[in-house]
Amino acid sequence: MKGAAVVTDGAKSMLSANGTLLIYTPHFHADHTRARIVGSAVSKIAHTIKMDIEVARRKKILSVYVYYRTETGDEKIPVYCDWGKDWSEEDVYHAIKSVMFTLSFHPKHSSLRVIRKDLCTFS
Repeated sequence: MKGAAVVTDGAKSMLSANGTLLIYTPHFHADHTRARIVGSAVSKIAHTIKMDIEVARRKKILSVYVYYRTETGDEKIPVYCDWGKDWSEEDVYHAIKSVMFTLSFHPKHSSLRVIRKDLCTFS
């Protein structure tokens, strides 16, 4: 899937023109249901807005987190935290989509302007 390559265990990937969505999952969780739900929602968004995905396990976190890493790779912005939530994939998708849409208006993230139309039309 072009523009949405998955890289696991923190391996570095080529940065896409729009940036990368990072999914951090807890290292110790036996049940990966939440990570699969969040990962699926992130995959749909990444495909829509042509971003890469990077998945990594972290030892010092208790929940699944999603960050947007800028196209230059110098900044990570939190876009979703799954702590205490039991949301469906669709709910997670809409929450992340909302944050990405909002970020597209920030002057510092002008490269995201081009994705606005995709975020508005894709449900």
